[in-house]
Amino acid sequence: MSERIGVGPHPEPWPAGDHLDPELLRDGDRRNVVDRYRYWSVDAIKADLDTRRHQFHVAIENWEHDRNIGTVVRTANAFAATEVHIVGRRRWNRRGAMMTDVYQHVRHHATVEELVNWAAAEELTIVGIDNLPGTQPLETADLPERCVLLFGQEGPGLSHEARTAAVQVLSIAQFGSTRSINAGVAAGIAMHTWIRQWTTPA
Repeated sequence: MSERIGVGPHPEPWPAGDHLDPELLRDGDRRNVVDRYRYWSVDAIKADLDTRRHQFHVAIENWEHDRNIGTVVRTANAFAATEVHIVGRRRWNRRGAMMTDVYQHVRHHATVEELVNWAAAEELTIVGIDNLPGTQPLETADLPERCVLLFGQEGPGLSHEARTAAVQVLSIAQFGSTRSINAGVAAGIAMHTWIRQWTTPA
């Protein structure tokens, strides 16, 4: 039998602090969170993350109920993205997020134009990620510190409106037979590229 994730009920007397959740202290904390956040309430975790989120955002188009969105949200949480933006359909499959969406800011935009206007007001550069002819390799590109990494649907990739809106479109090097990798994987690669360029390991 595999070992259970997390920790059991906290021994009494319980520690004090508004960031702690009495139910978790009583019943145990089996969530998939780092040890630092054991027994913390969801609101406290989210507030703490807000003090140290990175200056990049992630956006993904959702015209056909893309199943990769949950993975994108989970990865954005892992890399402490400021916010995830869903462009198109408001509803998305949360299963792949593994409950990380409760700790992550997620914003909806009905259209690409709406995202573009929001990004302009926030002085954020939109960077498209797609394997298109004439794109610059992500591996050698300099990513802006304040940016929105924009991804398209699984299969068709970025829409024409999204390609037009992006200041630059970058591609991820591939060496096999498949034409593309899914948006969840591509997002993880792009986010980690930003992390390598703009953060210093602890």
